[in-house]
Amino acid sequence: MKKTLSLALCLSVLLMACTQKEATVEVKKYTIDQFYKNQSVYKAGFSSDESKVLIGSNQTGIYNVFQINLADDKTTQLTNSVKESYYAQSFFPNDNRFLYSADKGGNEISHIYLQNEDGTSVDLTPGEKAKSSFYGWTRDKKSFFYTSNKRDARFFDLYEMDIETMQPTLIYQNNDGYGIGSISKDKKYIALTKSVTTTTSVMYLYNMQTKETELFEEEIENVSFAPLFFALNNTDFFYTTNKDSDFTYVMKYDLNTKTKVKVLETNWDVSYMYNSYNEKYRVIGINQDAKTVLRVVDLATGQDIKLPDFGNKSIKSVSISKSEKQMIMTVGSSASPSNLYLYNFSTGKLKQLTNTLNPEINPNDLVEGINVRYRSFDGLKIPALLYKPINASKDNKVPAMLWIHGGPGGQSRLSYFPLLQYLVNHGYAVIAVNNRGSSGYGKKFFSLDDKRHGEDDLMDCVKAKDFLATLDYIDTDKIGIMGGSYGGYMTMAALTYTPEEFKVGVNVFGVTNWLRTLKSIPPYWESFRKALYQEVGDPFSADSVRLRKMSPLFHAENVTKPLMVLQGANDPRVLQVESDEIVEAVKKNGVPVEYVIFPDEGHGFRKKENEIKAYGQVLQFLDKHLKNIK
Repeated sequence: MKKTLSLALCLSVLLMACTQKEATVEVKKYTIDQFYKNQSVYKAGFSSDESKVLIGSNQTGIYNVFQINLADDKTTQLTNSVKESYYAQSFFPNDNRFLYSADKGGNEISHIYLQNEDGTSVDLTPGEKAKSSFYGWTRDKKSFFYTSNKRDARFFDLYEMDIETMQPTLIYQNNDGYGIGSISKDKKYIALTKSVTTTTSVMYLYNMQTKETELFEEEIENVSFAPLFFALNNTDFFYTTNKDSDFTYVMKYDLNTKTKVKVLETNWDVSYMYNSYNEKYRVIGINQDAKTVLRVVDLATGQDIKLPDFGNKSIKSVSISKSEKQMIMTVGSSASPSNLYLYNFSTGKLKQLTNTLNPEINPNDLVEGINVRYRSFDGLKIPALLYKPINASKDNKVPAMLWIHGGPGGQSRLSYFPLLQYLVNHGYAVIAVNNRGSSGYGKKFFSLDDKRHGEDDLMDCVKAKDFLATLDYIDTDKIGIMGGSYGGYMTMAALTYTPEEFKVGVNVFGVTNWLRTLKSIPPYWESFRKALYQEVGDPFSADSVRLRKMSPLFHAENVTKPLMVLQGANDPRVLQVESDEIVEAVKKNGVPVEYVIFPDEGHGFRKKENEIKAYGQVLQFLDKHLKNIK
């Protein structure tokens, strides 16, 4: 009798528990200002004596250059820009001078600057329209390589800058629009690439002694080649390709014997591989389902070094000192801004160098993205990253936003993005869609949207909405779409071509007139222009009919849902006129439109004050038009 009563009581308690609403967890809501008190940092390498690390940080509101003294962890600000972001490049190989790069107002015409130890700076690559990029130091430490388009705005030549005289020498004149790749340690060879399409490329080896250019391998449709590095012996050349594979793998080519050997292959793309300065270690980065899986291999034994375990956080990249005794690691996750750690190979000692999360924010209030898959209209499985608010449940349904990455051909990854965390913290579920055409999932998947933009890729987004509707914690009447650049285009395409699917749209510097955008690409994109036209369409050909059809500007009368547009006035890729015109056209429909222009930004945000303004207004817009908060 007691046993029967006990069982009945247990069943009753269990039934009551099942019928009760899910318990809620107290989650503090943070302001956009609090989210942007977080810092973004990156490493630029060790000093010559390995006592300091050069880093970039936006703790001042824009990026400036800092150094961390490894003995006492003291951080010192080295540049004091208040207008333009300064991006750390490298310490000099024999002293504490350093290089940094900067453009003007986001115009992407970057120059290389030298800052002396007394704090004075000089522009090493002047020229109003000359864009320059640092390409690394020579092995003898007497000069550095850089590329510049000062001779011909369309193409980047390779220069060598003597660090005693600070006089550059043109060492490769690029008349054929090649991409400059790896340079051998003896300065004999340069690996060059040429894009045929966005999925087909060829590679060349240029001999700087004989001035001869050798085609590395015949062009093969949907096969790409990309240089990695030349070994210290100046004989072994490493590169990636996806020949006979859906994913990129690593090959080694012997310059003497002309033989090729496969070095590394996985069922994901090998993103990068390089050897440490004296080739004691090999660093490998694999793009595994939107997350970097990093390996450090001891080349003498062939065994992987056991790296520290950071739990949900991953090691995104490393920088090994020239002595090969120390390593700086960049560690983060989708719910944690990246931090820098110092690791000692001999002792295994680990030390955290930065603390980028605003102490006002409880990390338990942030949400990790999770990988999900859903089927699109044709049965194709689409990968995406899902962020669920902590208290979302079937009893507490929440609105949702799609986030569409840039590109075409980009990828949403499991990296920290303050905007997404801000929205999730304020009760919005977010699904970051990696629609067909995204990178990281094989070359077949990557090419599925070629000349079908605004069609199949758009349907992948619509089906993401359908997937959200299967989750019991989503308010299916409150789903919107947003994105930047190509993602901004997808937002406008969704509001234009599927006007009843999404309740709101937020377009962040997105393309709305493909004819204009493809005709007005920056001159320094010339080497990639034909490949881009092959994927999206040639505006000077019969493709123009389809490009007009896929351009939301010419069909803006279809937009019936509230729209927000963010635009940088100095954007060289998506001109401000694009956003001006779409805003004017949509307003004619009597649709609520909010338009915010940033006079000191280009294609993307670089200043915290602008991100705070932009994303704070995004939440207000969504609260008003999606949550219907008055």
